[in-house]
Amino acid sequence: MTYLNLEVLESIDADAYRQQMPYPWVNPYGLLHEEAYQSLIHALPDLSLFTTTFGRARKYGQKSHDRYTLKYHQGLSLNAPWAEFIGELQGKRYEAFLKSLLNCRSFELDFFWFYTPNGCSISPHCDHKNKVGAHLFYFSTPTDWNSEWGGETLILDDGGTLARKSAPDFEEFHNNIPSRAMGNYSLLFSRTPNSWHGMKEIHCPEGRMRKVFMVAIKRLTSIDRLSRIFGVSQQASESY
Repeated sequence: MTYLNLEVLESIDADAYRQQMPYPWVNPYGLLHEEAYQSLIHALPDLSLFTTTFGRARKYGQKSHDRYTLKYHQGLSLNAPWAEFIGELQGKRYEAFLKSLLNCRSFELDFFWFYTPNGCSISPHCDHKNKVGAHLFYFSTPTDWNSEWGGETLILDDGGTLARKSAPDFEEFHNNIPSRAMGNYSLLFSRTPNSWHGMKEIHCPEGRMRKVFMVAIKRLTSIDRLSRIFGVSQQASESY
């Protein structure tokens, strides 16, 4: 099965993307073939594989990003659709797409699943400078989620007035642009000094969760390149 809809993927205009305000972002529908999307929904990792990331202190006084988190690693036990999809994301076509859109020649990808329960939020933040960007795939659907419960990633416009090393509230931004985050939508954005984003507190019934899969696009440093050559593992300080 092919997961990425290459026709939709390659129809995204790089120039229009880079000129998007307040920073480069795009929120396309149908980036996954519908049959493939449904197979991924039915094969989502079980919550028992996740770690809890609640109440963790963040830099600059920002509020904790409370959610369940699972990071992909070699040997992780996944259902076949997810193993196949990640293999496709590690392939040449997706790599070429990211290089063209993000205008970056060298990066590596990390993969995360985030399940977020009732009462949790993601405070406004800019990602760490070692990230080139992020690609979020949404797996909440009308059969298990109500748009009134929230869950949209907000593209936040600070008008260039806020320091990245700060902890603003949502109300301090000039404009909050909600992504479409239910069904076969994804959100791809570039990391810039003002690429503020977040998610307001969700209000859903107990037992329901916002489900997101993220491709973290990480910049390769000279140390990373040497590590690849000599097979030395480096531990990076990343903020997702």
